[in-house]
Amino acid sequence: MGRPDWHEYFMTIAGVVARRSTCVRRQVGAIIVKERRILCTGYNGAPTGLPHCIDVGCLREKLHVPSGERHELCRGLHAEQNAIIQAALHGISIRGGTFYITHQPCALCAKMICNAEVKEVFFQGDYPDRLALNIFAEAGVRLVCLGPPERGGEGKIAPEDKDHRTPVPE
Repeated sequence: MGRPDWHEYFMTIAGVVARRSTCVRRQVGAIIVKERRILCTGYNGAPTGLPHCIDVGCLREKLHVPSGERHELCRGLHAEQNAIIQAALHGISIRGGTFYITHQPCALCAKMICNAEVKEVFFQGDYPDRLALNIFAEAGVRLVCLGPPERGGEGKIAPEDKDHRTPVPE
């Protein structure tokens, strides 16, 4: 086991952050990095002070809502949203930063990431949201799929996504 490269290092930390998630459906972690320094972290779960989904249940789960649909029914915040909020609460500029996220962002998070002027997003795992891919492409945000952690595939891109994702240079 050798020394991890920067992408592996930050993605591993995002995976540890995801373990704090209180979502019953998907555990997501996110970190924002600038100049190889971690600025803030976020994971998905209920807003501060509210009961956690693992304690009160999930309405989307009860209604059998597919992943990527009907976000308005979810009481939780996404990991990306929480990371951006944490930066704002503590007065940390994330402009020009890089996100490392355990899953592909949704369209809502993509819009927030673009408005925060984050320039790169590295992620693992997929999320069924083509609109998010289009938003990143239009905004010129570099979106890099490092592949699903359980299957490897670092830097590989599904053929249908070649126009929207850039592989990590070797």
